[in-house]
Amino acid sequence: MHPATLIRARCDAADRLIEAEEPLAGLQLRCGGEMPGQVAIPALLALVRKARRTRQVQTRTIVALDDNQPISAFVRVVPDSDGTVLELSQWQGAGERVTDSPPSLDLLQHLAEGHVLLDANQCVLAANLQAEDLGGLAAMLAEGRGRPWTDFVSLDIAGHRQPLHWRLLDDARFGVKGSPRKWRARYVPRIGGGFELLLVPETIERLPQTGAAPARGRLAWNSLLGRDLAPALRQPIARIIANAETIRTRLAGPLAEEYATYAADIAEAGRHLMGLVEDLADLEAVEDPGFRPAPDKIDLADCARRAAGILSVRAQERGISVRVPDEGEHAPAIGEFRRVLQVLINLLSNAIRYTPAETTVVLGCGVTGATAWISVADEGEGLTQEQADRVFDKFERLGRAGDGGSGLGLYISRRLARAMGGELNVASTPGAGACFVLSLPADIAVSHAVGR
Repeated sequence: MHPATLIRARCDAADRLIEAEEPLAGLQLRCGGEMPGQVAIPALLALVRKARRTRQVQTRTIVALDDNQPISAFVRVVPDSDGTVLELSQWQGAGERVTDSPPSLDLLQHLAEGHVLLDANQCVLAANLQAEDLGGLAAMLAEGRGRPWTDFVSLDIAGHRQPLHWRLLDDARFGVKGSPRKWRARYVPRIGGGFELLLVPETIERLPQTGAAPARGRLAWNSLLGRDLAPALRQPIARIIANAETIRTRLAGPLAEEYATYAADIAEAGRHLMGLVEDLADLEAVEDPGFRPAPDKIDLADCARRAAGILSVRAQERGISVRVPDEGEHAPAIGEFRRVLQVLINLLSNAIRYTPAETTVVLGCGVTGATAWISVADEGEGLTQEQADRVFDKFERLGRAGDGGSGLGLYISRRLARAMGGELNVASTPGAGACFVLSLPADIAVSHAVGR
């Protein structure tokens, strides 16, 4: 049996097993019990009684004998008004045949090029995506916390309608914008609730890196972080965030309010640390002399709508309205999709963070001659000319302390724009807001086709 498979069962208020899936139901009968009947597995019965008596969720690995052969399983027992609900995983029994078995969890973990931690509703808590062609998805998931992961991919399930039960999505095939490969979703239920989602490519070979390798002998502090430390830091930080969110949302059981607040602080600090790691890794990439984005045909209007969708929850929390180009508007350009999306998310995040509540942020786009452009205009305090001159400097915060920023976002965004053959500028009137404009080479052929 696959270790991630959940075996469900239910006991009534008298600790009688009234529902059970295989192989638990078979073990109950072989241990001399009945269906329905009192739990005949001593270790399981003790855990069920404790959960019912204390009215607390109980978790433990139990060991039982089946024809004098040991069987082990991890058990989670949840009390409810009618008795208890049981979930068993990691079932390991003697004599299980392994022929024609599905890939092991260890193999899937090894093959996966992306790990996404989900809550019980399949909404994103944290993500760690290693593959180059998952860069766009990584940016969307990073800013799309709290939304179902399926909002950001194209499922191959005909006529699907969300939400789907996770068992229907396990091993589902899907596509990712910006990736030429097809992917499989594999679910691993997490103890305490939620899932780890493994993104397994159907094409196993790794894609070539877009940036050149660092020159021999070059070992600056930021290259050490980006090349060696960032990949090692992402997964443990992501797990810290996910576990803190599990505690905060009380998925593992009841919790005093002050501890839930502590967990929320830990999760937010983890996200800040993850953002700093990602910024420093991006800093290494854009400052490498051999850095070259992968040009592609994109639509800046589509990118604007995607960025606004990703940040919609954050905007709503602050009462900010985000106006985007209409569905019929297009701004064909040449650039790397995930890098353009990264720049737009940074610009829109700043606008939402620094503009007053109950105002409007406007995303506009167009094509002028050989240049395609997209603008992000807010109704904030604006910038003085002196501030506008240094806002793109490395580590520049404009005197803002404690806002969670690293001072690298705009610097990296301008370097990305220039690496794609474009530019990033700001126009600002103090007291009347700021307008950042990203320009890129226009896709002339498509522009003519759409009548621009």
